[in-house]
Amino acid sequence: MINNSDLERLKLNIQNANHIVIIPHLNPDGDAMGSSLGLYHTLTNLGKDVKVVTASAFPRFLDWMPGIDQSIDFEASADSAITEIEKAQLLIFVDFNALKRAGDLGDILGKSSAIKVMIDHHPYPEEIADIMISVPQSSSTCELACRVMTLLEWNQFVDKNAAECFYTGIMTDTGSLSYNSSNPETYRIVAGLLEKEIDKDNIHQLVFHSNSFYRMKLLGHVLGKKLILMPEQGAAYMWLDEQELKEHCFQPGDTEGFVNYPLGIEGINISAFFMVKDDKVKCSFRSRGDFPVNQFSEQNFNGGGHRNAAGGESKLSLDETVEKFKTELPLFFNKYANNEL
Repeated sequence: MINNSDLERLKLNIQNANHIVIIPHLNPDGDAMGSSLGLYHTLTNLGKDVKVVTASAFPRFLDWMPGIDQSIDFEASADSAITEIEKAQLLIFVDFNALKRAGDLGDILGKSSAIKVMIDHHPYPEEIADIMISVPQSSSTCELACRVMTLLEWNQFVDKNAAECFYTGIMTDTGSLSYNSSNPETYRIVAGLLEKEIDKDNIHQLVFHSNSFYRMKLLGHVLGKKLILMPEQGAAYMWLDEQELKEHCFQPGDTEGFVNYPLGIEGINISAFFMVKDDKVKCSFRSRGDFPVNQFSEQNFNGGGHRNAAGGESKLSLDETVEKFKTELPLFFNKYANNEL
């Protein structure tokens, strides 16, 4: 539930703020960029000076989104990003609920004297903001942001550009409404976005069916040569090292969604994907049913997320990380099977 007093405080603080900065999480996905840009357009239409500052680059398959070219990448333009944050009277954190999820930008955000707002749908939020709007039951942060704008009676400021962004986040975070999407409210919000005359077919084409040749080659490589099954746990895992990424001309976002493919195998209900990013190993986990990959990630890979979709990271080598997964998953699975979690 969204607290009415939080909504009143949010409305007052937005009305009183001239310069607002919106920040998504590190390595932003469709929901993170969708909620950031959806709010960017909505609040700009409200007459506010708004900037989106990302902790790192957005994936290439989102580069069509309206307003994305106006965002500032902290990793690429640190001075500009810091200047915007220092100017901000209001900071809005979207799609994350712990400052560590903003990477190196987290410390800067924590030290800011601006009023802070969090809008997020992940469980177990940390106290990172003055106004905390946390609804884990929401399919996505985009759905939650749309609901907030409606409750604030600002739906008229959600134009076609904002609606395209919000729709993108809902679709990417639910696998085109195939999971985390059993609440009728989700479909009412989607219907409202369609009433803004967005071209949903074109959005699906741009997001899901505009793969580069190299991404398709990389997908074929990982499925053909790096997919391993763990039948006793109904699990599968894949991994890619730096050399493989280089050989396939990797670009940010090229591995988005790879972790979902093993769930298409009969009897496989748990999937993991590991890849080297900078000096860490990025970990992605998915599941079907009630197996809690968020708990598994939190306990073993400094991560978290939702029951069926979670992420994490490892400072071990790639080989050591994969070995840790192979060791820890059976132990965790046994606790799960025995109702000991």
